[in-house]
Amino acid sequence: MDSIIVIDKMEKKDWEQVRDIYRDGINTGNATFDTETPDWEEWDRKYLPVCRLAAREGQRVVGWAALLPVNAKAAFSGVAELSIYLRAGTTGKGLGTRLMDELVKESELQGFWTLQAGIFPENKGSIRLHEKFGFERVGVRRRLGKLHGVWRDVLLMERRSNTVGIE
Repeated sequence: MDSIIVIDKMEKKDWEQVRDIYRDGINTGNATFDTETPDWEEWDRKYLPVCRLAAREGQRVVGWAALLPVNAKAAFSGVAELSIYLRAGTTGKGLGTRLMDELVKESELQGFWTLQAGIFPENKGSIRLHEKFGFERVGVRRRLGKLHGVWRDVLLMERRSNTVGIE
């Protein structure tokens, strides 16, 4: 990025920009099975209250990351699925790397020992980003769901912390 990027806590006031970035991801056809953006209340219920990050260029949110619970059982309290999205036109500039680095650090501070991701195999940039941070390919869920009438596979990736949950 050419200007200073600050990564900090995502706030409710960021929602319109976060939603716009999510819409950018939806429009690629390779980021999510969602076809419409949720409203704030739905998004807020879906994502964990911790580890919600916004990457800012001045007042402009250029990326975001957040965690989803995997399972309500206490045994899985340290496992979460991550979402990471960048504003259209900002990829290839190191923003994803910075955002993922902060998310991994913050998730470990919050006690998460495993992060997982489900990625469309066609999303090569996301796969490379996850591999850069030690995510391993766990498997492929074949024809998991249809997007715009087309069956899509989902690559499962996960990262186990080297500092949390090692006892």
